[in-house]
Amino acid sequence: MSNIKPFKGIRPTQDKVHLVAALPYDVMNSEEARERAEGNPYSFLHIDKAEIDLDPSVNLYDDAVYNKAAENLNKMLEDGIFIQDEKECFYIYTLTMNKREQTGLVCCCDIDEYLNGTIKKHEFTIKAKEADRIRHVDTCDANTGPIFLTYRAQRDICDIINRYKASHRPLYDFITTDGVTHTVWLVDKEDTVDSLKKLFAEVPALYIADGHHRTASAVEVGLKRRNEAKTVDPDAEYNYFLSVLFPDEELHIMDYNRVIKDLNGHSKEAFFNLIKENFDITEAPIAPFNPPFAHSFSMYIDNTWYSLIAKADIIDDSDPIMCLDVSILHKWLIEPILGITDVRSDSRIDFVGGIRGLCELENRVNSGEAKVAFALYPTTIEQVMNIADKGMVMPPKSTWFEPKLRSGIFIHKLS
Repeated sequence: MSNIKPFKGIRPTQDKVHLVAALPYDVMNSEEARERAEGNPYSFLHIDKAEIDLDPSVNLYDDAVYNKAAENLNKMLEDGIFIQDEKECFYIYTLTMNKREQTGLVCCCDIDEYLNGTIKKHEFTIKAKEADRIRHVDTCDANTGPIFLTYRAQRDICDIINRYKASHRPLYDFITTDGVTHTVWLVDKEDTVDSLKKLFAEVPALYIADGHHRTASAVEVGLKRRNEAKTVDPDAEYNYFLSVLFPDEELHIMDYNRVIKDLNGHSKEAFFNLIKENFDITEAPIAPFNPPFAHSFSMYIDNTWYSLIAKADIIDDSDPIMCLDVSILHKWLIEPILGITDVRSDSRIDFVGGIRGLCELENRVNSGEAKVAFALYPTTIEQVMNIADKGMVMPPKSTWFEPKLRSGIFIHKLS
């Protein structure tokens, strides 16, 4: 059962939404955020990464950063950049990228469903990152960035949403600088809201696609508010967090690729001979070369692309983790040959999201920044959900979702 809730959304005015909407806080560093927000006082980065409005010497986790975020949010409310709907609503949010659409329902999800496992996760979280967003959410008294959730598609839900889109004028319709079209509809018809609530009550589970730290932080703030409350209020807004729910069949996971600084002391010839023990390796027929199917990989070294295909005897299809291409590459090549055990902490490895393209891998190697690069076949959403169903955790850097939801289009106040 999935208990979803409409809410009185805080959102930008129609003439400012294209200026407010910003990429999630965790896809850029402070310097990049300063550059993106330069000359745009309405950018949501002034709230999500408020350090950009302070001296660069200020520590990212200083109280001043969180206080500045709350100050900026309140100022934009006072100035009428943001308005709040008077009625609890759902919102429909469509993102169109390269003529491919994905449509989600913007709502609030119950923190207890995260705690009891109805909302399922597939990643570990890092306490320091959680602590940052806990302070941000608590100080701003708001969920400022939506959690990207998915569910196994239900035809009745999709039909209601599609009919509503077809019969109502969009609230917002704008294109961001990366060419993604963002279209939003306000769903304030009580019969539609009730129908969607009832249908989602029959959905057995929701899955975090992107935003594990934001989810964990929102839940922690909700629990903190419960402990501080003198009476139990099950309807309090802090019991819920801002989410966008997408049917799994509409989601697109891109490849998440690897670049390695050196060959771990091996000559190129020795490196290739070691690879041949577990992979069939041939020079690629075209350049750049995308892996054509699961358990195939592309490797770029010394201005040449190669095709690597994992040999059948190293593939364990009975294990949902070890049959992932990221696991196969790590277990049979990156760790034993290149000597990288912990990909989270080893500085010799870096990761490149598929949105940057294979040319980025070529650039990293050609510049001398890396010696070799590997392109992977994308993980599927079905693999992600199956692993979450089993209570297991995906290997690091397994999924790259595109397009990214924009922050600032919807805000959910906690009180």
